[in-house]
Amino acid sequence: MNWFQEWALTLAIFLPAVGMVIILAIPRAEENAIKVVALLTSLVTLGVGIGILADFDYDRAGILQFRVNEPWIDMIQSRYHLGLDGISLPMLILSMVVTVLCIVYSWNHFPEPHNPKALLALILLLEVGMNGTFLAEDLILFFIFFEIVLLPMFFMIGVWGGPNREYASIKFFLFTLFGSALMLLGFLALFFLEGTFQIPELTARAGVNIAEVTQNLIFAGLFLGFAIKVPMFPFHTWLPDAHTEAPTVGSVLLAAILLKLGTYGFIRIAMPTLPDAAETWAPWIGLLAVIGIIYGALCCLAQTDMKRLIAFSSVSHMGFVMLGIATLTDFGMNAAIFGMVAHGLITGMLFFLAGSVQHAYGTREMSRLGGLLQQAPKMGWILGFCAMASLGLPGLAGFWGEFPAVLSAYQPAPGLPVEAFRTFMVLAAIGTVLAAGYLLWMYQRVAFGTPKAEFADAHIHDVSVPEWIAWTPLLLGIVALGVYPEIIFGLTDAPVQRLFGG
Repeated sequence: MNWFQEWALTLAIFLPAVGMVIILAIPRAEENAIKVVALLTSLVTLGVGIGILADFDYDRAGILQFRVNEPWIDMIQSRYHLGLDGISLPMLILSMVVTVLCIVYSWNHFPEPHNPKALLALILLLEVGMNGTFLAEDLILFFIFFEIVLLPMFFMIGVWGGPNREYASIKFFLFTLFGSALMLLGFLALFFLEGTFQIPELTARAGVNIAEVTQNLIFAGLFLGFAIKVPMFPFHTWLPDAHTEAPTVGSVLLAAILLKLGTYGFIRIAMPTLPDAAETWAPWIGLLAVIGIIYGALCCLAQTDMKRLIAFSSVSHMGFVMLGIATLTDFGMNAAIFGMVAHGLITGMLFFLAGSVQHAYGTREMSRLGGLLQQAPKMGWILGFCAMASLGLPGLAGFWGEFPAVLSAYQPAPGLPVEAFRTFMVLAAIGTVLAAGYLLWMYQRVAFGTPKAEFADAHIHDVSVPEWIAWTPLLLGIVALGVYPEIIFGLTDAPVQRLFGG
């Protein structure tokens, strides 16, 4: 390996931490310097990601590349072990891109209390945890990065959130901390039974030395840790509150990246290391997934707050991802990973739009909104485009995030109940119809008609330059993945087949 291959993953994780330290050293009054350092740090980190894309061997996407495997904590046999394959590469790039776009968007959208220094430092710390989680190949390292994201998001919601921010932040913290404690117990059990924290070794052994009952108990701990993060029904109740109260960039990062840490954990750790337990749990995971799809969609139809509606839509859309995972097939896993990326682009974009609507009108209550296409036509058309992408219109990324996941349930892995999964397939298909209902209903109330009397004479700013810069990459990504889904499927197929036996 050359020097870049040896250092690329370490730089991808810790460059944002260097930027955060520099920001903390700059006086709070030097606001422009703080913004420039944050933006440059995120851009340099993305530059490392682009270098990884250029140097990645796509013919060997199923094999871990850029590996770093050095001694770390010898007492517990934990190693500084990083690696990248076709599953983690799209998630890493998505994390880097969304971080840059959030910093650009916040340039003139800082929430109250006005403290760019603290907020931008937290965003960079969040990127450390997100990037590290997607690259860790040691369970202790994975757990540390998985937990790093907890504190920045807690403070983002608790300091810059809405009127109920204290309740939402504490609920988010307690839910995820409880799940993480159980997940850590599962990791420790794997170590005591297998003698290693190394994820590739655990995957290669596939739990053959662990009794089935023990596998099921360990899987229960991993399931709760990851399911709360997704979040799956019935562990979803923290999400609408967190999204509703969080500042715009917090909601975008939460929807686009943080929810994917849970589904990534299922694909990278839980399913391949404990395949027998996964087979036992899969029908129940599929059942909870389709309940989440229908329940989330019905909750969307009952919302009056634009942001809360988008939050409940995440419960529904992540249900499609979990349904694909529950099939335990390479087709379903590929569909799930694509769904993760598509949801990150589309729902992140919807939260950006909800934040701009609130910034323009001072409210997200749909009963008070209307006529966006008249007062801010560019923003209105972009909202319509993202609603169509979210409901799964063919030709846009959302279609490939939902359709293959539904289709994969028709023929689950051998040993799983075919009739049950085909029932799940029908229910999930009904969920796509409900998605069209709540998204078009939201769009009709926000964008169509004439402005309400209180805003009839108001001058509403249309899309600003920072918003164009922040949104254009997401919009182009939605189109590109919709037209040519092989961008993702070509990356993920080989590692998925390696992990799940084709």
